[in-house]
Amino acid sequence: MKNKIYIFSALLVLSACGGGSDNKDTQFYKKQESVPEKLEVSIEASGVIEAISSVEIKSKASGEVLFLGAEVGDFVDKGFMLAQIDQRTANNIVDQTKSDLEAANVRLLNAESQYERGIELNKQSSISDKDFEDIKENYAQAKSTVVRNEVSYENAKISLDDTEVKSPIDGTVISRPVEVGQVISSPTSAFGEGSILMTLADLSKVRVRALVDEIDVGKVRIGQSVSIKVAAYRDKEFIGTVSKIEPKAYIQQNVTTFPVLIDINNEDNLLLIGMNTDVVIQILNKNVSLSVPTMSLRTRKDIYTAAAVLDIKKETIDDFLKESVDGENFNRFIIIKDSKKGPNLSWVKVGVSDLYNVEVLEGLNEGDVIYILPSKSLFDYQERFKERVSGTFSFG
Repeated sequence: MKNKIYIFSALLVLSACGGGSDNKDTQFYKKQESVPEKLEVSIEASGVIEAISSVEIKSKASGEVLFLGAEVGDFVDKGFMLAQIDQRTANNIVDQTKSDLEAANVRLLNAESQYERGIELNKQSSISDKDFEDIKENYAQAKSTVVRNEVSYENAKISLDDTEVKSPIDGTVISRPVEVGQVISSPTSAFGEGSILMTLADLSKVRVRALVDEIDVGKVRIGQSVSIKVAAYRDKEFIGTVSKIEPKAYIQQNVTTFPVLIDINNEDNLLLIGMNTDVVIQILNKNVSLSVPTMSLRTRKDIYTAAAVLDIKKETIDDFLKESVDGENFNRFIIIKDSKKGPNLSWVKVGVSDLYNVEVLEGLNEGDVIYILPSKSLFDYQERFKERVSGTFSFG
């Protein structure tokens, strides 16, 4: 489109600088047939490779890190031993709670025996009701103590198991901020606290977070195919799919963009976290049966200027524009067709466009010749240029 504008501009300047000669025969237009066309439009953006899902591995146990089973970049299977925390404190608690449970069971047996004897003695009125109630209460407390100690013992065993940190997923280690010998603190009362041992991510499928200009984001749809290239593999094209368009804008230096998330299969693990990418989102790829250049479309406002170049009378234009047409300036525009009787006006209905050419749905047949003329702004510029030239070379 820009090249066409430059051609028209050059013609207009040549006309304006014609040295006073008659330039009516100079052509400010060209003709072109309406033909089938393949229309393609794509959006270019940049982005960064990131993991779709990642898991922070924390230890529920506190103490010294005695062993780390993987380094950054290692792939681990679910259940793999990632870390070993000092077990001495956890073992001591298990032993203590186990001993407390055994003592509680002995006390329960004694309380149960006393309760059974108390029943017989109470039937024989050998003990008062008050003494019998005390025996029942001691028995109930003994059972409760056993339950509490069983819970404490089970929790202690769980805490001991927590000193062995295992992988919850199949994934790749993408960070490991701790080292062997480091003492970590993981308070069980605050699940969001504690030291991160490692971060795992499934890198068999990654995504690009691409920033798309607000002007173009409305053309992006979920499921669209995306071409992705990275600097490390300039000769290789990766294909992704748009999975999400985030609703919150990202504004930097007065430029508004929206993050578009693009999922990519990464079975060969070629794409690494943090890689910069060039993204091309194809938003139109369609073979249309009929198309014309977008510069051939006119509106009610600029048809007079364009038609004047072809010596179409104002009365003819007025008569053509008497009735309004549904969809004007939206999907209905005016074109100037060539015919044996000369140029004439016609309404056309248009469809998709690649900015340079537009699909014609109604109003033209294949092979129809249409006129392509410069815009009204170029005509206005020509008039202003002529006035400046005339003033400059005026000798009174």
